[in-house]
Amino acid sequence: MKRLLNRRNFIRNTLLATTGLAASTGQASETPASTDNKFAPAQQKLLPAGKLGELNITRLILGGNLLTRVQHARDLRYIGKLVKSYNTDSRIRETIELAEASGINTLSVNVTPAVMMVLNDHRKNGGKIQTILYSTADIENPTRYAEDLRIMTDFGTEAIYIWGVHADKYVAQGKWDIISKGVETIKALGVPCGLGAHDLLAIKECERTRLPVDFYIKTLHHHKYPTAPHAGETGRITAELPGYWCNNPDEVIAFMKTVTKPWIAFKIMAAGAIPPQDAFSYAFNSGADFALAGMFDFDIVEDCQIMRNVLAQVPNRARPWRA
Repeated sequence: MKRLLNRRNFIRNTLLATTGLAASTGQASETPASTDNKFAPAQQKLLPAGKLGELNITRLILGGNLLTRVQHARDLRYIGKLVKSYNTDSRIRETIELAEASGINTLSVNVTPAVMMVLNDHRKNGGKIQTILYSTADIENPTRYAEDLRIMTDFGTEAIYIWGVHADKYVAQGKWDIISKGVETIKALGVPCGLGAHDLLAIKECERTRLPVDFYIKTLHHHKYPTAPHAGETGRITAELPGYWCNNPDEVIAFMKTVTKPWIAFKIMAAGAIPPQDAFSYAFNSGADFALAGMFDFDIVEDCQIMRNVLAQVPNRARPWRA
């Protein structure tokens, strides 16, 4: 009888032999495993990295939406149920293990109770992956927000940032003091503090007021994909239909050239609409220092190799590396 393999054994074997993983389109491979697949596993070699303060961060960071079973499904209503069914707690744990084994040393995620249980279990069992955490709790509720900050610091997170939805909201409402107080609270914890944003206005306001953040997490993707907005369809900062999360990429690129703080670009694949090769090249050639990408377990090995290839070919950039 053939020995049955559980998923963890399968992942370990994946790191020793090339697999038939699919390209990062979200579809499973229909071809058998092959020993001549050009996207061989990284075998624990660290991806190229940069500095975030004293932290050594791989230029590809594992994104957290899929780890918390959040997805941008546009009008495909079955996708939510599919993601929740596929990404079980054990699979999320194995996704993190595979990311770390493939050369990624950092992930970013919201501090939900379920994901924190997985992260704690991962560290207790020898996992070393670093975390850049954030909270979606009401930042105007000091008690509730402070509780999430306590969870982060008790866990030993390497960095914390202000959720982009919060920054977008309060810059639009002219209540930037709320963001300033949040940054002050995080900085008092003694960890690097970042600001997330979908709206470029939040980054501009942070720069204008010289808010002492250590890094930015800002959306960036082009509009050259079938479901991208057409002229006149980007009145909102983000939209599910048409699907976009960076409404003014050219303006973002131009402004970020003037910014000296490290920049982590996210939503670079426009929630799966842009292939990773295209997305990674665009992000780094446009000036990003790091790319934050949500990946299923079957994406990771191939995406890491694509990232290595892209970084080896990045020409002289208009924006110098800031990390």
